[in-house]
Amino acid sequence: MAIRNILGERDTGLYKNSRIVTDFNKRLHLLLDDMRDTLADANGLGLAAPQVGVLRRVLLIVEMRNEDDELIEDVIEMVNPEIMETTGEQSGSEGCLSVPGLYGIVVRPESVLVRAYDRHGKQFEYRGDGLTARAICHEIDHLNGVVFTSLAKRFLTEEELENMRAQREEDEAEDRQ
Repeated sequence: MAIRNILGERDTGLYKNSRIVTDFNKRLHLLLDDMRDTLADANGLGLAAPQVGVLRRVLLIVEMRNEDDELIEDVIEMVNPEIMETTGEQSGSEGCLSVPGLYGIVVRPESVLVRAYDRHGKQFEYRGDGLTARAICHEIDHLNGVVFTSLAKRFLTEEELENMRAQREEDEAEDRQ
């Protein structure tokens, strides 16, 4: 397994449609394993194969869940994901590993139901809500050659980002007490 380079917004591969995966083989498994290492190294919430230069319909999402007052990270692998249903709407800040340091306000569904395959070709459905729904939509956009910067209603200023960081630190300090 290896950490792969994440393409930047100037790389044309980010703006191309990805191809459907038809072979659920060792090559796919290696890609998924490398993407998992790359995502962990970058400390992100999601990663799509085009971001590491592979035009295949493959993505990873990190879902955070609270279990017995402990925050657990689950990495969900999705091959050939399709959004089957969306409900509600949320508007919030979004960033991207391919566009470091830039954040914008993007409108997304509050909840999504996705049909996808696992690394072995077994089909499953997955419902994501809130931040997970946002991440799923963001990564599926990558599979379709769309980067969040084209969807942003506006971009956040440095002052807004600093205020958000300060608020997050306050919230984390309260959570520790």
